[in-house]
Amino acid sequence: MKSICRNLAVSVVALLFAVSSGSVIAAGQVPASKPEAIAAGQAPASKPEVMATPAQMAKADAAGKLDLNTATAAQLDALPGIGDAYAKKIIAGRPYRTKLDLVHKKIIPQATYDKIKDQIIAKQPKPAATAPAAPK
Repeated sequence: MKSICRNLAVSVVALLFAVSSGSVIAAGQVPASKPEAIAAGQAPASKPEVMATPAQMAKADAAGKLDLNTATAAQLDALPGIGDAYAKKIIAGRPYRTKLDLVHKKIIPQATYDKIKDQIIAKQPKPAATAPAAPK
């Protein structure tokens, strides 16, 4: 009788272990690179996620965009819908306050702007520091 109870207890523990390991794996808490953690029935301690601030996200987003005020003709030509003629018109129309100036100044049509709006930016030059006047 004792051996039956012991076998039953071992079977229940093994079943619980199998179910809990399966749910941990299904939940993605144990990385595939840690099979020893799965075998031991342990989930590695999770690291807290670091969230980027809106300013950091905007800076990272703007980093990959092409600046209309400094881009070369070849860089502009690489944009979808922008050829040699549009690239020359964009350069001739500088400086731009916003990227929407391309449409407002009638440099490119709205349909072309819609194709490139996520790939461009119009950065403003930082104002030059004025030198203090020399004493008289």
